[in-house]
Amino acid sequence: MTTRIGLMADPSKPTDLARRMHDLAPPGSDGRGGWDVEVVSEPFTVGCEDVDTALSRLTGQAQEHRWDVVVGLTELPLRDDDGRYLLVEADPQQRTAVLSLPALGAFRMHARSRAAVRELVSGMTDDSGDDLRVPLPRLSGRWRLLLGMVLANRPWLLVPGLKSALVAALTTGAIATVNSTIWLLAGSLSPWRLVVATILSIALVVGWLVIDGELWDRPDDDSPEAKERSRLYNTSTLLTLTAGCTICYVALYVLNLLWALFVLDPAVMGGYLHASLGYGDLVVLAWFVASAATVGGALGSGLESDEAIRAAAYSKREEERRHRLVDEHD
Repeated sequence: MTTRIGLMADPSKPTDLARRMHDLAPPGSDGRGGWDVEVVSEPFTVGCEDVDTALSRLTGQAQEHRWDVVVGLTELPLRDDDGRYLLVEADPQQRTAVLSLPALGAFRMHARSRAAVRELVSGMTDDSGDDLRVPLPRLSGRWRLLLGMVLANRPWLLVPGLKSALVAALTTGAIATVNSTIWLLAGSLSPWRLVVATILSIALVVGWLVIDGELWDRPDDDSPEAKERSRLYNTSTLLTLTAGCTICYVALYVLNLLWALFVLDPAVMGGYLHASLGYGDLVVLAWFVASAATVGGALGSGLESDEAIRAAAYSKREEERRHRLVDEHD
């Protein structure tokens, strides 16, 4: 007898993963076996503590689509009543389960999610009635969840979201590279000052992104659950923006270095400045210029309200889910 499996996935990354499981089959079987998998892309989760509501929505979807088993895939964190983060929350009697994708960690997401869904479906179809709740370790689990959330935010997509700032920074860097005063400043800085300049430049851009994009999440109320959710969301947002801005910084540094190697002759510049300069000084110059251009270009040009930047905040995506759920039930 064929078992009808429903995979209910939040939009974006969960939907992409779910659609790659259309050929899911029971463990130890060849081909599709006795499972008929259907994927539906709809938001069904709101808030990391509202697991019961998510399970209730999944039960309703199972009745509507005549599914025997339904598994929800979400990129939101899940928490139980004790405040522990969950990988899985399930209701074996109703044959419904929710899988939190970030709790799988930051690596091998497709393979891990596929194995987790297969295990969930197998556990609910054998009518064992066992508790399928899987909590994460209290200490290491939070860090694994954060890494998964940052990966779900896809920080590399910030690069096109900062395109005008990058263009301005490249222009600033190209001009600064051939400025003799910049050469003198770069040569006078010790390595630790250059490191501090790098950290400060990235931190300033991250701070401006948070302020300009209104990405900082505030608790809905004074409950410990709401405060913990905001802390988790804000930490993941800061880590995502820092990773994205670091990628932009490295790209800017490489381009500045290539430009300096192409247009400058250290011997000529050294003669002009009455100093002994070599190609190693170009590395220091490009480093200093990258820091200065990052701040000047990004803050001077303004930052777009780009979808990739808004997607760096879990709170913004949850807000969109709420609006879509309200629209669907009106």
